[in-house]
Amino acid sequence: MDVVVTVPRLPAPGETLAGGSVHQVPGGKGANQAVAARRLGAPTVLVGAVGADGFGTVLSGFLDGERIDTAWVRSERGPSGTALITVVDGGENTVIVVAGANAAVSPARVTDAAIRPSDVVLLQGEIPAETNESAARAARAAGATTILNLAPFRAPSRELLAAVDVLVVNETEFAQLVGLGVGGGGAAPGIEELLRSGDRLAAPDGAPLGDVVVTLGADGALARIGGEVLVVPGRRVPVVDTTGAGDCFCGALGASLAMGLAPAEALERANAAAGLAVGRFGAGPSMPTEAEVAEALSAV
Repeated sequence: MDVVVTVPRLPAPGETLAGGSVHQVPGGKGANQAVAARRLGAPTVLVGAVGADGFGTVLSGFLDGERIDTAWVRSERGPSGTALITVVDGGENTVIVVAGANAAVSPARVTDAAIRPSDVVLLQGEIPAETNESAARAARAAGATTILNLAPFRAPSRELLAAVDVLVVNETEFAQLVGLGVGGGGAAPGIEELLRSGDRLAAPDGAPLGDVVVTLGADGALARIGGEVLVVPGRRVPVVDTTGAGDCFCGALGASLAMGLAPAEALERANAAAGLAVGRFGAGPSMPTEAEVAEALSAV
């Protein structure tokens, strides 16, 4: 559950600042990505957990209302995963995530779920690392496609990198992934150069990276897929709240690949979806529909 407070600016250390409003909005990276995929037309199964609390009840109801298969979403003792979010004027945000029930999503939970060769398995960093590794191995064994969103960032193991088909990171996460320190504005040219470097692209421990997508916010995205570098132009859109935009991109990318679209078209569709999501408040409920994305793409 995202507990979102709007503020005119971020407070200084030790300062008490009056907020404008407070909202409780269904969120969580796995749930956001599942909602984005389902709204874009892909049948979607979510494997995860909610807490035995009021947030868990609301989150479960929200997912059911989105027609997501929640047979693998379990209720665990203790609190649901919670994010404390501040949104400043202009839409930028800060996020503090408490794992809660997400920490109980075990490797066995994932490997027990049936994975088919036609599936796209979408993973992210709000569940234990060993669970992602088990899921990636199971997906590889089944012949499915695996997308790993390295957010929140933690250095992936060699085993995980070897089992994942596509990595999705933002600018800062990419810099951390390849050992460049903290990224930020102005880093895009360096990112494109690294993506074009082929075999030289690797993690700091020397583990080679396969296909990589780097999201750049309003500047679009860069990707290396099958050895080809793809450039997705930015979309200038009104920004209300950037919370969940990366999740929207990942869910839309996964849905598009599952529906058989070529990587370039899937990336363009994902970028358009994320552009729509930032124009709305909140995370899960802000994900656009298939019709809305089609309209946005036709308007370019």
